[in-house]
Amino acid sequence: MTAVDSTKLIYVMGPSGAGKDSLLGFARERIGAQMMFAHRYITRAVADGENHIALSHDEFTSRLSYGLFAMHWTSLGLRYGIGIELDAWLARGMTVVVNGSRQYAELALERYPEARFVHIDATPSVLAARLARRGREDARQIEARLARRPAFELPSHAHVVKIDNSGMLADAGTQFLDVLARAGGI
Repeated sequence: MTAVDSTKLIYVMGPSGAGKDSLLGFARERIGAQMMFAHRYITRAVADGENHIALSHDEFTSRLSYGLFAMHWTSLGLRYGIGIELDAWLARGMTVVVNGSRQYAELALERYPEARFVHIDATPSVLAARLARRGREDARQIEARLARRPAFELPSHAHVVKIDNSGMLADAGTQFLDVLARAGGI
């Protein structure tokens, strides 16, 4: 396999409710043809605003056994994967945007040492309101999720940009487009 150019990988991450899917959608509408936005494979039905492929646990396990994921992780009882098309796209010099996991970020950095990381966040009150609107968890579960929110930090050599998405989507979206433009040369 041809070596991949990990400088072309943009790894987006942040807590649930930070608006990652909204920002990814914002960017895709404006520059979708100029870079690749990798699908996630998740053992959960597709919900509003998400761009993923739903798999059963058996389907996920089968794909994993055949080596069809470049990255994979488990979070809150769900399994997530990014397909091996990621490496094929990078090997061809394409810029690729991935909706990743903070918990997997260090392993992603080991595999893709020059990747660009974008940490999307929002204030706790905004996160709580968005999680409540999403309707996947009750108020007690949301409160517990926000209380256990781990501190996040990558090693100092990692390329990390932080974007606060507490306000208007267009404001954070413009910042995100700037990051994509610098990393992808658009």
